[in-house]
Amino acid sequence: MLATLAPRRLHYAWIVAAITFLILLVSAGVRSTPGVLLIPLEQEFGWDRATVSLAVSINLFLYGLSGPFAAAIMDRFGVRRVIVAALLAVAAGVGLSTQVRAAWQLYLTWGVVVGLGTGCMATVLGAMVANRWFVQRRGLVMGVLTASTATGQLVFLPLLASVAVDVSWRAAALVVTGAAAVMLPLALRFVRNGPRDMGLLPYGADPASVAEPTLTAGNPFAAAVTTLLRSLRSRDFLLLAGSFYVCGATTNGLIGTHLIPASVEHGIPEVTAASMLALIGVFDLIGTTASGWLSDRINSRWLLAWYYSLRGLALLFLPYAYGSGFFGLALFVVFYGLDWVATVPPTVRLTADLFGKQRVGTVYGWITAAHQLGAATAAFGAGALHTWFGDYQVSFMSAGVLALVAAGLVVRIGHLPVGDDGRPRRPLELASSPPG
Repeated sequence: MLATLAPRRLHYAWIVAAITFLILLVSAGVRSTPGVLLIPLEQEFGWDRATVSLAVSINLFLYGLSGPFAAAIMDRFGVRRVIVAALLAVAAGVGLSTQVRAAWQLYLTWGVVVGLGTGCMATVLGAMVANRWFVQRRGLVMGVLTASTATGQLVFLPLLASVAVDVSWRAAALVVTGAAAVMLPLALRFVRNGPRDMGLLPYGADPASVAEPTLTAGNPFAAAVTTLLRSLRSRDFLLLAGSFYVCGATTNGLIGTHLIPASVEHGIPEVTAASMLALIGVFDLIGTTASGWLSDRINSRWLLAWYYSLRGLALLFLPYAYGSGFFGLALFVVFYGLDWVATVPPTVRLTADLFGKQRVGTVYGWITAAHQLGAATAAFGAGALHTWFGDYQVSFMSAGVLALVAAGLVVRIGHLPVGDDGRPRRPLELASSPPG
């Protein structure tokens, strides 16, 4: 029988959330590493920017593509098993990348293995933990878990840049390999599939109405594909996926991958550039946590419209910021940093409201796949444009315009949601659960 803990005792949901935060932090550190390694790899092997960027593009694409399948596998086999397998893959892939001698080996290790591993520890994991373990404070928890990306940048980027400059890029890669290995015993000891495993209700749940997900039967891959086919019938899904495609292109793909080399080309030392990207993470930690709090209180569509509009203006300003000295760059770091991944909590909230909490993991996994497809496109595209034109100005300006387009898309979301059976809900059914 399910039971609740004494009011003053820490609910186990907060322990799971804390361990999940650490796992996502390490995953973010792994994903931020290519920005530090781009120039050292070019210098050692003589590869151009497009060649190295392709490895990052493969990584980002598989990171996103694996998300919905990871969610379906978690539904089938449990969260802990998937996390452990993912951590093993990341540690092995990053460790083996230190032995590369040819571009295809970099594509295989960093692109394929690490991409698939980090994809299983993406924001899909945060969405599943927040929705399974929390009824109250769900938006806040999702905001904090999303902010792990920023914290990962803050913790890892200056350290990795210093190690890459003072020792070697291989030593920097081994740092994140060790971090992934440290997370393994924590995941095995503390992570559980859901509150039922501990004989608990979700935090803040009403015992009379809670319906906790259980492990599903059947083929998880077929379940993921079926969910995609059903979701594609919904205009709201297409709008969410399209706007999140732009989100990925304007964050991980462009800024996360190319801000450091772009800054170096403007005379900024690599360690300073990495610290600047980490500082963006500091402001993102504030912005994303606040976004989670706001998504519990303000219509998520309008939050997203503001976020994409402000991001677009920041990106349009970036080429001028490089020419205006310290003040211009500081203004960009603050303005853009507050908006880095603030889009995630309201996007998760809309996904859960529109498609049901039972399906949120897999549906949001596909939306995240669109995010990472955008990131992969921008990571390679910006590298290719740099190879052709010699700078990043076209990439930054194009990304700014795309973000403004996304602001127009998101205000159309939420007018015709679908139920857990994949069918559109009637207007009367919206009264009890209006979207974000």
